Amino acid sequence: MEQEEQPWQHTTVLLHEAVNALVTDPAGRYVDGTFGRGGHSRLILSRLDAAGSLLALDRDPEAVAHATQGPAAVNDPRFSIVHSRFGALAEVLADSGRPRIAGLLLDLGVSSPQIDNPRRGFSFRHDAPLDMRMDTTRGESAAQFLARADEREIAEVIRDYGEERFAGPIAKALVARRELGQPVATTRQLAEIVARAVRTREAGQDPATRTFQALRIRVNAELEELEQGLNAALHALSPGGRLAVISFHSLEDRIVKTFIARHARREADRRSPAGLGLVAEAPLALNALERIKPSEAEIAANPRSRSAILRVAERTDAPIVETPTAPARGNRARRGKPGSKEGR
Repeated sequence: MEQEEQPWQHTTVLLHEAVNALVTDPAGRYVDGTFGRGGHSRLILSRLDAAGSLLALDRDPEAVAHATQGPAAVNDPRFSIVHSRFGALAEVLADSGRPRIAGLLLDLGVSSPQIDNPRRGFSFRHDAPLDMRMDTTRGESAAQFLARADEREIAEVIRDYGEERFAGPIAKALVARRELGQPVATTRQLAEIVARAVRTREAGQDPATRTFQALRIRVNAELEELEQGLNAALHALSPGGRLAVISFHSLEDRIVKTFIARHARREADRRSPAGLGLVAEAPLALNALERIKPSEAEIAANPRSRSAILRVAERTDAPIVETPTAPARGNRARRGKPGSKEGR
């Protein structure tokens, strides 16, 4: 079988927990912002009645093809899929003519079919072109970024997005190789350079883990994308609608946790007469489903689920009060652990 046709295995993380938290109205319109291989989408559809519908998004053209072609295609009149990043949710909903939804699910990170397929360039375990783009039809690959960025920018990316304390030496080594006329072009070349520059590493962790995570996040603008998607969800959710987000490392989870906390906090209504002590209702409400981790049984069956965290919030009917947010790069996790997701 040719590599392009290899059926890369995947196991959906927190499948029942996420769908149970998300679907509250069988007749509602839901969005799976990260279709992947459709594990969550198929279960969502099973919970909807004839009036319900599901719109799926995925920036990876291979995921869209999986949903629409071949034996694994989702053949359901209530289902549709758009080749799009979830950060563009507002535009996608506007184009559909139905801007309101009953729930949004985001299953963040890179999926197993992306990690395990060598030609995608996400993994240091295979030698392949250093690509790392989730959407292979557009944008700058990791190799192209390393070929043009200066040492300071490379170091900042590896430090901020990978929490790598040897970011400086790694960036210096990468630029030195480039100046010799040998820019890094493959995953193995990058992994070997990182291994020589990293002096110590946690037991059981490959020296290249943090650098690969950092470049993947930078190439796909994953943290900025997350912030855009969360803001779009807040405006699109109808009262009672649920936001459910599965994250796999602390950089993502901190953004989700901070966003939910900010919009679930009741604040003094500045428009109220002084001294009345009135409080403005918050646009998001927390509940017992706020934070869910995989069970011991799921972790044993799928070790890649170990770092997953599901956070859930519910839209109220309160108006949205816009508050300034820090740029995604400012959301640095001091002691986070790199993680990856098993396929969606």
